Amino acid sequence: MSSVLVISGSPSRTSKTERIGEHVAQRLATSGRTADHLRVRTLPADALLGADTRAPAIADAIGRVAEADGIVLATPTYKAAYSGLLKAFLDLLPQFGFAGKAVLPLATGGTISHVLAIDYALRPVVHSLGARHAVQSFFLLDKHISVVDGQLSVHPDSAEPLADVIEQFSKALDGVPHSTVLGRTA
Repeated sequence: MSSVLVISGSPSRTSKTERIGEHVAQRLATSGRTADHLRVRTLPADALLGADTRAPAIADAIGRVAEADGIVLATPTYKAAYSGLLKAFLDLLPQFGFAGKAVLPLATGGTISHVLAIDYALRPVVHSLGARHAVQSFFLLDKHISVVDGQLSVHPDSAEPLADVIEQFSKALDGVPHSTVLGRTA
């Protein structure tokens, strides 16, 4: 079975975005995949911002990206773009750091007006890193995500579409052609 690395780009310890990333990792793990979660905020700031790829934690994180078959990028939306923390990490990857990988871009934000930030800001970076397949990105409104007593809850308006995107990503990991992923046959 394939392995997936979820990369969360939120600087917050109480991040809803990070919780969505964990939710996706758990969903993929239940289908028999190996799912790991890299929280960029836990990397040493000096090494990350100083682009010190020889620092052990940074080198390990880059190695985890290289070993994964699929990548889930989970980011909050700030000022109509993905997080600077995620950008700092992606900048450390080799030019074709996503070569041969399926990638699922996810974003959270306070307003639907930022929904295109994924496609206009993050998707070009995913492609420049050489992703084999970038599945349809997904944006979740903050108000659709809640955490009560440590339990994540996703509003039904987002829960079903999120499950569909996870399924698309799972099929992309298996090499199912895009037309089949979307429910059509070629």
